[in-house]
Amino acid sequence: MARLAQTAGLTDIQQEILATVRDFVDKEILPVATELEHRDEYPTQIVEGLKELGLFGLMIPEEYGGLGESLLTYALCVEEIARGWMSVSGIINTHFIVAYMLKQHGTQEQKDTFLPRMAAGEVRGAFSMSEPGLGSDVSAITSKGVKDGDEYVLNGQKMWLTNGGTSTLVAVLCRSDEGHPEGTAPHKSMTTFLVEKESGFGEVRPGLTIPGKIDKMGYKGVDTTELIMDGLRIPANRVLGGVTGRGFYQMMDGVEVGRVNVAARGCGVAQRAFELGVSYAQQRHTFGKPIAQHQAIQFKLAEMATKVEAAHAMMVNAARKKDSGERNDLEAGMAKYLASEYCKEVVEDAFRIHGGYGFSKEYEIERLYREAPMLLIGEGTAEIQKMIIGRRLLEEYRFQG
Repeated sequence: MARLAQTAGLTDIQQEILATVRDFVDKEILPVATELEHRDEYPTQIVEGLKELGLFGLMIPEEYGGLGESLLTYALCVEEIARGWMSVSGIINTHFIVAYMLKQHGTQEQKDTFLPRMAAGEVRGAFSMSEPGLGSDVSAITSKGVKDGDEYVLNGQKMWLTNGGTSTLVAVLCRSDEGHPEGTAPHKSMTTFLVEKESGFGEVRPGLTIPGKIDKMGYKGVDTTELIMDGLRIPANRVLGGVTGRGFYQMMDGVEVGRVNVAARGCGVAQRAFELGVSYAQQRHTFGKPIAQHQAIQFKLAEMATKVEAAHAMMVNAARKKDSGERNDLEAGMAKYLASEYCKEVVEDAFRIHGGYGFSKEYEIERLYREAPMLLIGEGTAEIQKMIIGRRLLEEYRFQG
């Protein structure tokens, strides 16, 4: 089948990696995704396959056992995986955000300790900012880390932790007033703590509880949880970067990578929805001919394909900007906003093309219809993205009156 969303300028190695991932998706993910999703079952076998392919170390430098690939390569792999089942891309997303934060901001000891095991998939990463009483307002977090000798004592409740149960290393953002006088701006008194834990649910280490999976409308299979800290003691050498007060900036750097990831997921889900829609339109007959021959359906397919191409182009641009070492919050915000909105629209159009059958759980489009809304929220809502975009545009186009 001809494919939309081709990427120009890829190296032979990038093309080989993508071909391998695409083959894995077609053979190992698509045939079982809907069944596993309906059972809300963690895709253990698929994850083991990703480990064998080396995807958990895709962006981790070669010196730590990874493949040392770019954000663009990672984003294109995510696009392929999300095309098969978006939940699987979520399993590796938070892992990569933590690995990226360690690579960019960690001490040498932290890099040496965690990155080789993360590259092998032995340590699984998750990160935690959100809390029950807040979402996008990160500066309002109440979880706190207090210095006590050579340790920090952490207390608070976190929410919407992807891979909360299966992860063994969580980057947790807390308020830490130590060394920051009263009146310091909230975002300058936050610290990222690297919390090691056992996988599973319940009390996974003294002072740390993962209550259980949150039951969701879609995005099933991957475990989404709360995280409760009650007197959790963390050694001082597990402050990311070794210095307090930098957590907000470290997390925002990681979130830029995460927003490119969400854009890539939107591209992958939209692409799969288009494939399902264009295929069904050629099989379903009404009024004596395939519905694909009706002008109304052709218009819909044309709009869907154009949206897939546009979202892919913006996602690629955002990834390449980050890879260049430049600031990419504008491009990442635009890509995340456009890709998630277009994904929702393309999935809905494919759903409409399926007619009544789209409402049946026997058809794959039903699963995509429940998955797409998560992208409208994850890594910042559309409103947050537009706020970021607007502020950055005013910086770029400041009136010189």
